[in-house]
Amino acid sequence: MSVTPLSSAAESPRLDLVAIDMGYGHLRPAHALSEFLGQQSVLLADREPLSSDAEQKTWARARTVYELLSRAGRLPLMGGLLGDLLQGITSIPSLYPVRDLSRRTLAVKLLEDAAQKGLGRGLAARLQRENRTLLTTFFGPAVLSAYHDCENIYCVVTDSDINRVWAPINPRQSSIHYLAPTLRVRRRLRAYGVPQENIVVTGYPLPHQLVGGPEAPLLRENLRRRLVALDPRGAFLRECQEEVSHFLGDLPKDGRVPPHLVFAVGGAGAQAELVREFLPSLAHSLRRGKLKLTLVAGLREEVADLFRQVIHSSDLEEEQNAGRINILLEKTHDQYFRSFNDLLVSADILWTKPSELTFYGALGIPLLLSTPVGSHERENRTWAINSGAGIKQMDLRHTGEWFWEMVKDGTFAGAAWTGYMRMPKFGLYRIVEEVQGKKALEDCLNQTVIGPPHSNVAAAESFRSRF
Repeated sequence: MSVTPLSSAAESPRLDLVAIDMGYGHLRPAHALSEFLGQQSVLLADREPLSSDAEQKTWARARTVYELLSRAGRLPLMGGLLGDLLQGITSIPSLYPVRDLSRRTLAVKLLEDAAQKGLGRGLAARLQRENRTLLTTFFGPAVLSAYHDCENIYCVVTDSDINRVWAPINPRQSSIHYLAPTLRVRRRLRAYGVPQENIVVTGYPLPHQLVGGPEAPLLRENLRRRLVALDPRGAFLRECQEEVSHFLGDLPKDGRVPPHLVFAVGGAGAQAELVREFLPSLAHSLRRGKLKLTLVAGLREEVADLFRQVIHSSDLEEEQNAGRINILLEKTHDQYFRSFNDLLVSADILWTKPSELTFYGALGIPLLLSTPVGSHERENRTWAINSGAGIKQMDLRHTGEWFWEMVKDGTFAGAAWTGYMRMPKFGLYRIVEEVQGKKALEDCLNQTVIGPPHSNVAAAESFRSRF
């Protein structure tokens, strides 16, 4: 089922959608919101017109430190020390016993010091001058704008648990509205001192083109095909056939194709080197046409070059020429996010570090999770595994053995089904309704034909009735 745009939704004259170019974690959800809202562009907190030259330099230093620490874990000698530094900066304390965790941490004090020196004033001035609403996928714009006395601030949280720096500097006096992806984030924000009335659990904003609306027609169609690819011996369906048929209807009976494994690295290029370890073990399956593999380099030419080198050293160039191995590399963020969403339509397994892509388990895509980078990713991995969608990678040297055991046993198919059933899928629509209202949600839904136009309004009403 295709999604055909009718026309761009009218841009809200009073909404600024703001993210930051610091990995893909904050840009990806912003892009999903931007696409659904039509002409609403994504503004970057560290660029004009929101930041002065001095502010841009401050953001640039923060990005440099983040990318260095993100890649540090696999560096010789200094890797462990730098990894420990990242852990210290991003650490998330135990939620239990339940207690007041609102005390300012070092990261909060550093952000407050930067605010006192002018960080965030450019954005705040724009919001106040034009009486605009801020919708942001990064804590910085929200916390800084609140510090500079702005109102009408909405912050989309992009992890399943968060550091104290996400909460306002003065949490009990702030009016930031948090759009939380999980119940745990709501509990965490309460522990940080954010009032209950300022937190709404919405779920994460998954791309409309992969969900299809409040009835999830595209998601369910993709999942029907995926379950067939992931369960070639019927191990999963023998146990869950009635349940699957009840929610999805009959699965395709023909057209079985080899599973499609997608390996995606983060925006900082972290963990790209893992390909050197696992690709040789999958070479036999690729040569026999039993597996399709896509390596996602994002915007990083150096990562794509590394992938090409490993393909060459593994003697798999013929498989690349035949289309059994592909590399996804784009020049801009918009091109990358659109291409990645297109890729996920045919993806059967997503191998990634537990970043924001953890939430994509809700699409019925089983998650093969590599080593976390930072405390937030460790919490994401725990959440995905507890939700049933996440599986830890094992010894990379023997990937070709344990990977196929999971296919034959129906493990991946079970993870796909459990992620679909248990993880929140409708965050995009709940966020738009929360920020812009019911009418705006209906208008956005009706910009896309998934059936008769009136059916989207009915779907929106059905969606709201469930919450």
